[in-house]
Amino acid sequence: MSKAVVIGGGLAGMLASAALAKHVDEVVVIESDQLPTEPRPRRGLPQGHHSHMLMGGGAIAMDALAPGTTDALFAAGAHRRGLPTDALTLTSTGWYPRVESPAFVITCSRDLIDHVLRTQVLKDTRISVWESTKAVGLVGDATKVTGVRIERDGGEEEVVSADFVVDAAGRRSKAPQWLVELGLPQVEEELVDSGLAYAGRIFTAPEGAGDDMPVVIIQPQPGTGQPGRGATLLPIEGGRWIVTMTGTRGGQPSTADDEFIKFARSMRHPIVANLVEKAVPTGEVRPYRGTGNWRRFYDRLPVPECFVAIGDSAAALNPVYAHGMSVSAQGALALRGELDRIGLKPGLAEAAQNAIAQCADWPWAMAAGQDRAFPDVKSNVEVEFSEEEAAFGMALAQQSIIDPEVCKTTLEVYTLMASPAKMAELAAKLFAPDRPTGPVLSEDEAIAQFPELRDLHLPHSAASPSAD
Repeated sequence: MSKAVVIGGGLAGMLASAALAKHVDEVVVIESDQLPTEPRPRRGLPQGHHSHMLMGGGAIAMDALAPGTTDALFAAGAHRRGLPTDALTLTSTGWYPRVESPAFVITCSRDLIDHVLRTQVLKDTRISVWESTKAVGLVGDATKVTGVRIERDGGEEEVVSADFVVDAAGRRSKAPQWLVELGLPQVEEELVDSGLAYAGRIFTAPEGAGDDMPVVIIQPQPGTGQPGRGATLLPIEGGRWIVTMTGTRGGQPSTADDEFIKFARSMRHPIVANLVEKAVPTGEVRPYRGTGNWRRFYDRLPVPECFVAIGDSAAALNPVYAHGMSVSAQGALALRGELDRIGLKPGLAEAAQNAIAQCADWPWAMAAGQDRAFPDVKSNVEVEFSEEEAAFGMALAQQSIIDPEVCKTTLEVYTLMASPAKMAELAAKLFAPDRPTGPVLSEDEAIAQFPELRDLHLPHSAASPSAD
């Protein structure tokens, strides 16, 4: 019987298991946690308390791997929001116009995403999860991985033999060390850390906030010499909002209750503060700081047969850009594509690792490039951007708030629903002498595009008529 072992039972591990299942007789998932049987936080996912968006491209990949997942999410209360159709967004250069676009995201709690995906994937009886089990090393040599060393419930070490091993252990992965122990060189790593910190809180939505409540986003402004600060409000299941404040090094938000709304009000526009004032908090303000971009270039190694790394194990992205789950899904779909093409044969690991890396290339370049534009960024690699790259980025940001076609293309690429090559095709349009030059939406015009907000966006003094 053929067997695959997946290290890590989180989102990336479940998706990798689904990719492997039809190519082996058994998939064993090694998970150190006890996984909840309903949508609840777990110890191994500290960022689960904060806002998550599943990009459209990630949702499509997830459904391809585990059919029915998005339908199950919607049935459980998740929301589909078009971009920019259902998202009031203040970008670094101005407000997005509300135009129809195929781009979309799914918003709900991370607990719900993990629970629904796990339920869908484990319907396949070839997949089993060994909980409270710790992976402590790989078995094999520099040319081939043949299994995983594990400890169950703190017991004695044992070996699980495998025809294929996937590391989906995330940022805490020990795979670089384990591969060195097998005789491979150290994997090349790159770190770009803006020091971004989260302060997040869940609220019960106020009366008057309907199921059509839009996403509200205040994006940080890179390249100003000042810390980047932003705010996001996402409608999630159960008539709730998850609201997140973010700030890079030197501008991080406080987790004190009385500072949360103050921080929101200090944004370039106070709309998130105005909305939150009318909602009821259901828990404490929660911090999160593990946000650096960290990439391990396994594709540059002499890849051993029968081993790949996927998800955050290979490319952990700053979660403020909301690409992590979707890159994991597309990477798992790429793994399945190579399994379909090659099968469990020599050459699979190298081809699959290259395909997984390609899924992360553009999101990595975008996230790392954006974060390098903030002050006091920490990185182990020096990168210089050309004048042409800087000019393209600025023109794109400026035109996306003026030209509906540029806006739509930008968001299709951002949601991983279109190739980055589609954005490159905009170059001639961005610099054309007859390109649109306005008008730019005022804040009142931008907010008026969303009658769904009703009077929720007004400060208390304006929204509530005074008594005579």
